Amino acid sequence: MTTLIVALFVVGYLCIALESALKVNKAAFALLMCVGCWVLFAIGGYVEGATELSHAIERNLGEAGTTLFFLMGAMTIVEIVDQHGGFNFVRDTIKCQSKRKLLWRMAFMTAILSAVLDNLTTSIVMIMILRKLVDSREDRLIYAAMVIIAANSGGAFSPIGDVTTIMLWNGKMITALGVIMEIIIPSFVSFIVPCFILQFSLNGRHDVAKKPSDLATSAVTRGRRRVIFGVGVGGLCLVPAFHTVTELPPFVGILCVLAVLWVVTDVFYRDKDEHDTMAKRVTNLLSRIDITTILFFLGILMAVGVLAEIGVLQSLGQWLDQATVSCGELQHYVVTGAIGILSSIVDNVPLVAGAMKMYPIAATGDMAVDGIFWQLLAYCAGVGGSMLIIGSAAGVTVMGMERITFGWYLKKITWVAFVGYVAGMACYWLEKCIF
Repeated sequence: MTTLIVALFVVGYLCIALESALKVNKAAFALLMCVGCWVLFAIGGYVEGATELSHAIERNLGEAGTTLFFLMGAMTIVEIVDQHGGFNFVRDTIKCQSKRKLLWRMAFMTAILSAVLDNLTTSIVMIMILRKLVDSREDRLIYAAMVIIAANSGGAFSPIGDVTTIMLWNGKMITALGVIMEIIIPSFVSFIVPCFILQFSLNGRHDVAKKPSDLATSAVTRGRRRVIFGVGVGGLCLVPAFHTVTELPPFVGILCVLAVLWVVTDVFYRDKDEHDTMAKRVTNLLSRIDITTILFFLGILMAVGVLAEIGVLQSLGQWLDQATVSCGELQHYVVTGAIGILSSIVDNVPLVAGAMKMYPIAATGDMAVDGIFWQLLAYCAGVGGSMLIIGSAAGVTVMGMERITFGWYLKKITWVAFVGYVAGMACYWLEKCIF
């Protein structure tokens, strides 16, 4: 039965990877894979009685739920801020006529926003701004590729910047302060190096520094816009501190920020009719949340939970340790580096979920909380996805928005992203050697 469960997981995973060819949403495959694996687990005699089976499901659902509620809350907060024009300052900050200067400004702004928001949302915001600032499609492709790299790099050093770091933080493999202090410099190196290389593909100046219209947010006063931005983004920044002080799961802090923002917006629109289209109430904006993404993560995390319950992941972890033991002190770099490269081919969520189940948290050493292995995993899984355009949610989104072909990215950008990836890992190794 174990072989059958693993086979079902592999088939489901392949279907997810071939989503564009099969033209079936990957969330559907993830849910089918999840249900199938749990059915085989239930009838395979791995647990005795309905009580133990319920405990196994509840245990894994509880672990997945903390991540899912965090994502839902964060996505809603960002949507509220965006719909109220809270990100207009980003456009005004990076706008300039020099092509190379715009590339550097966009890269740094993308990385910073990705650390505060998340790489997917940041990519969408930056591409929308990019369309208003750059007319040339050839130039815009270079900028768009840089957005992907910078968004993934920025999300890697923040506990709330990427789904994988959220998972590791919720799982108590890393702490907010630990991952920021240790990974921020390698993450910045991983996009600064590609930015330096790509700047030579751009020359001259843009014809016109256009100022887009703000009609979409004209009904929102500047003061209210600032309040909503301050409460939303400021609240997201304070979630790690909330977790540290209260020791409550991070999703509780996210829900607190969402509740406060909900109250603020309802107060702003209390004098308007409930059905007024210009009143951007939270109840109206909730329909914009990408529920398919949430269901995809649910299916993946619960399916990986089955592999952990039957001991497959633990066995795989032991095999990896034995296969790389000859690498000595660089063993963790080899293992996590391979995971990072693999994450550019397949989704990094199940890879990280699997690694979390493979290796137990140790009291001391490289596998302890904020140990080398977990911090490298956060870096590699996040940054490694930039090597192929299908390797991250940010890449797939930008690919669709700008119609970037897989071949163009592979030829022009993959090697650049790989150089940045290796440079960041080397930077982390130097940090550990020096300190």
